Amino acid sequence: MILTKQYRCVHSSSCQCTKGHLSEDVIFLVFQHLNWNPKLIATLSFVCKWFDDLAKRVLWKEFCKTRAPKMMLDLQSNGSHNVDGNWRALGKLLIYCSGCSGGCLFNSIQIPGHFVYRTRFSRTSGKSFLLPQCRTDVLYVSDPCEHLDQGEEGDVGFFRGVFKSFFVSKVRKMLIDRGAQLHPAAVCPYCKAKLWNMLQAKMVPQSASRRLGAYKDCIEYYVCLNGHMLGICTLLPLSDSEEASESE
Repeated sequence: MILTKQYRCVHSSSCQCTKGHLSEDVIFLVFQHLNWNPKLIATLSFVCKWFDDLAKRVLWKEFCKTRAPKMMLDLQSNGSHNVDGNWRALGKLLIYCSGCSGGCLFNSIQIPGHFVYRTRFSRTSGKSFLLPQCRTDVLYVSDPCEHLDQGEEGDVGFFRGVFKSFFVSKVRKMLIDRGAQLHPAAVCPYCKAKLWNMLQAKMVPQSASRRLGAYKDCIEYYVCLNGHMLGICTLLPLSDSEEASESE
């Protein structure tokens, strides 16, 4: 079924989007029964502005809390009831590998984005992507999503992550102090915010490649204004990756 989004609709008593006027409580119970199915949440968001607002405020939040409860509890432990970039963006980050097909990032690699069934995010792994002077920041990073046998590029891995309280983080302060430039064209695939190139800012530590099991000079990642991270690396062969892990 194809739905035409009605951007001006606020789901008032005269709304023609649906028959009747469902309350938020009823919709909450329905999606709770559906275990916060992300595809159905996305479909509901497409109906009208009122449903879209409800999904952003409530449904995506519950999806995130169900999918990664400890991570969400930590991201909100500073007392905030929201997260940087909104819950829908975070929900997409949890289940979507951005790939690279637009040509703006990661040179000429053409690998389309796709949904992933399940991904592990680690706060401990996140430390490996921070310079020593920034390691009091909290960063959750995923295991690499492997795309093997990509011709001359070899085995490619895409990874993604999110900062806690990025606005007051040391990484953000360092990027600003160093005068890092935002990418002129590309935007975050999760929240559409502008991106900083961490490689150009010389803020990619060697520990990142060791954590990923990747070649030292073949790792690049970006951080957006809302603290979402996305990156790419060329993965070492399995035996070499194991040796690198042991040396760490």
